[in-house]
Amino acid sequence: MKKFWNTGEPYVLATGAALAIILVMSLTLVGTVMTNGLGYFWPRALVKLELKDGSFALGQITGHESNPISGVRRIQLKVGNRDVLGQDFRWIDEKDIVSSSEPADAVLLERREHGNYFGFLTGVTGEGQNLTAASPYEKLQQGLKLVADKLDDGSKIKGQMSQLNNSAERYRLKLLKLEYSGAEKNSAAISELTAAREKTLTEFTRLNEQATATQAGIGQITAQFSDVTGGAKDISLVDIVALQRPNSMSFFAKCGAYLERVRELLLDDPRESNTEGGLFPAIFGTVMMVLLMSIFSLPFGVIAAIYLREYARDNLLTRMVRIAVNNLAGVPSIVYGVFGLGFFVYGIGGSIDSLFFPERLPTPTFGTGGILWSSLTLALLTVPVVIVATEESLASIPKGIREGSLALGATKFQTLTRNLLPMATPGIMTGLILSMARAAGEVAPLMIIGVVKLAPTLPFDMNFPFFHMDRKFMHLGFHIYDVGFQSPNVEAAKPMVYVTTMLLLAIVIVASSSAIYLRNRMRSKYTTSTF
Repeated sequence: MKKFWNTGEPYVLATGAALAIILVMSLTLVGTVMTNGLGYFWPRALVKLELKDGSFALGQITGHESNPISGVRRIQLKVGNRDVLGQDFRWIDEKDIVSSSEPADAVLLERREHGNYFGFLTGVTGEGQNLTAASPYEKLQQGLKLVADKLDDGSKIKGQMSQLNNSAERYRLKLLKLEYSGAEKNSAAISELTAAREKTLTEFTRLNEQATATQAGIGQITAQFSDVTGGAKDISLVDIVALQRPNSMSFFAKCGAYLERVRELLLDDPRESNTEGGLFPAIFGTVMMVLLMSIFSLPFGVIAAIYLREYARDNLLTRMVRIAVNNLAGVPSIVYGVFGLGFFVYGIGGSIDSLFFPERLPTPTFGTGGILWSSLTLALLTVPVVIVATEESLASIPKGIREGSLALGATKFQTLTRNLLPMATPGIMTGLILSMARAAGEVAPLMIIGVVKLAPTLPFDMNFPFFHMDRKFMHLGFHIYDVGFQSPNVEAAKPMVYVTTMLLLAIVIVASSSAIYLRNRMRSKYTTSTF
């Protein structure tokens, strides 16, 4: 037995067992998130339940459990109709159910407000609209297509209004600058800019009235519904995002509806306090922040590691710097957030405002949270990982390669750039992968220095200078926190939490996989028989 322990086999088995446990835990986590996230989009049947007390309930069965008080098996029914019933879910004991059915004419409406509506279509009215379809359901689809066309026209008008609003804002900022530098000496330019701004605002007002008239016209088309209790409900077609009859849909129709929901998630804006709709602004903000963080952290981390490994002398100061770098990797992220707020936002950002934008004060431009300061703060948070990985990679290169290069007449800089750095690139990419994975999931620092619940504009658009580093942004990690822990309706928000988590994991996996692919290519390219 003693010989068995001395061979080291138990330690190998323990290491393998630990690795297996970690893999099982990781796969369980990913599987749970994907199961609950991907299943959220599939159209579920609408079940009509008759209860012992003579009442009825209509909704989607979302769960089963034992009643914690009576121990009787019960179901969780998503009843929707929040504006009518005041709740999205209802628990019903199975012993209280007399019968259940799936009515083919049951309708599911995805609305812009108040969540989903479950009921039965009774009619469609549209004053002045040419709705010629025979059946009410076909007339409703015809009306929805008409409304969608009108909304597309309205979106084009809103795009023009956005351009005019951006032009008016540029004129306003120029006027502020001229007035700050001296209103009397710039009176001619001020008058010219004022006239141009007034003209822009007049055109903006005209388009706004046109959009309002269009909205009012399509708002007159309404559909009449009745719920399972017989209550009537008139809903404007403008408020309907999607219409389904899940009990009469074929498999391929459900697949089409599923893909449409995925498209909505990836490309549309959120609504209903981020519990419904799409996640495009949060996806865009997360990806852009990670890319900016990588651009900032990688060069500084690599340069610092090169100096510490190749140029700095091995003395007490160098050893203290290495210890400090290693300790920085373990500092809580919220500390970095407080530092970023004080140093970047109030320090550098406030100085930039004082020097370059004094006419806009006290309204800050860079002296407030934004994607630039968030990226720099996360770059500071992750740069120790890059430094350590780069140093270890440079240290693993055989000493003979350095000496051989120097012996052939190459300078130290040539040896570094042509031999050492290419061979250390796989290790550098490893540090980048770890830093990207950590930065993508950080939330605490972002809550202080730039992330918001809902951003009206993206950090990148087609208006000059295109990249707006002073803008606040949305982030998937903060979206999970906001929807999961700040929503007044936790049960209704739970599916969106899983979906957002799945998207965040997907972004981390895609980014890491791309970096791993590049690392493996570089490793195969620069690996030698002596390395």
